[in-house]
Amino acid sequence: MRIGVLTGGGDVPGLNPAIKALVNRGIDNGYEVIGFRQGWRGLLHYDINSDEEQPWSMPLDRETVRRIDRTGGTFLHTSRTNPGRVKPEDIPDFLREEGKEYTEPQDFTAYVMKVIEKLKIDVLVPIGGDDTLGYGERLAREGVRVIAIPKTMDNDVYGTDYCIGFSTAVTRSVEFIHALRTSTGSHERIAVVELFGRLSGETSLIAAYLAGVDRALISEVPFDVDKLADLIMQDKTNNPSNYAMVTISEGAHPIDGQVIETGEADAFGHRKLGGIGQALGDKLKELTGQHIIYQQLGYLMRSGAPDSLDLMVANNFASMAMSLIERGESGRLVCLQRGVYSDVPIATLMQGKKRVNVPELYDVHNYRPKIRHIIGMPMFLT
Repeated sequence: MRIGVLTGGGDVPGLNPAIKALVNRGIDNGYEVIGFRQGWRGLLHYDINSDEEQPWSMPLDRETVRRIDRTGGTFLHTSRTNPGRVKPEDIPDFLREEGKEYTEPQDFTAYVMKVIEKLKIDVLVPIGGDDTLGYGERLAREGVRVIAIPKTMDNDVYGTDYCIGFSTAVTRSVEFIHALRTSTGSHERIAVVELFGRLSGETSLIAAYLAGVDRALISEVPFDVDKLADLIMQDKTNNPSNYAMVTISEGAHPIDGQVIETGEADAFGHRKLGGIGQALGDKLKELTGQHIIYQQLGYLMRSGAPDSLDLMVANNFASMAMSLIERGESGRLVCLQRGVYSDVPIATLMQGKKRVNVPELYDVHNYRPKIRHIIGMPMFLT
């Protein structure tokens, strides 16, 4: 048995522990484990006709992974490559047909499957979010044996209540929000804290809920900046230390505005987000006359070692994946549902969009968390 593992999309704390657990249990079973570097890019760039040593894959043994769980990120590295939609400028030279002019994205899935066959990969274990696992689902439909592990600090993979990286992202956010109170309070200002979250505002919502932030703007609910200005000034006035704080998801936008995106779309159709917090801060300063502290947490949310919960889930998801491999399963997504470890068909992640349950968790009139029911809810209220 030869298992291939890769990590794609944004890095999160917990990827390395998952890889280590997968490798160690695989070796216990007498399996070989091969790591692909830079996510799906490793498979796309692997030249099956070359006899030279290539940097796109590496054998994984106990010594290779012995210490990787002590750090965050992914030692296999990552990318946002989508072999099913490769831009002309990203096509490897050896895959270009002589004399052909490429003007549109190309689908190299057939070639990726040749690489999998050439390397004799029996099972592929992609660890990623919607985009990475979405391509894994494509390969599963093409006949590749795939067992998927969900990770994303946005916690928005459909079919699971929890994804590797979310707990650490929230923990980091709460810590930085509390730390920022000292400067915000000392100068009696309004703090705007921008958090990652493209289409799901769960990170902003849960971080604000746990840190006791005055207002929280999420991707799912457009906001009225004039109304927000009035609310945040009330918060500031009612605070004995005369300051106020608001969190905002990078994918949030005002009622009369659009999500702030820059640059070209990546292979999955996403442009770079960021800057809505700065725009909001500028507008609040204009409307209230108050000084603003703007802080974009960004990559700090996904940096560093995982917390204990992400260590637990990463190890258990990897163990579950190996159990499914041992049972001969294929086309499965490991998951947590209502606090119970389980698995679902990988196609499940394509059947919906995981978003904040606004009616149950959010006050749309006052722009803040409002948890209406706890009994029967999963741990992270998702």
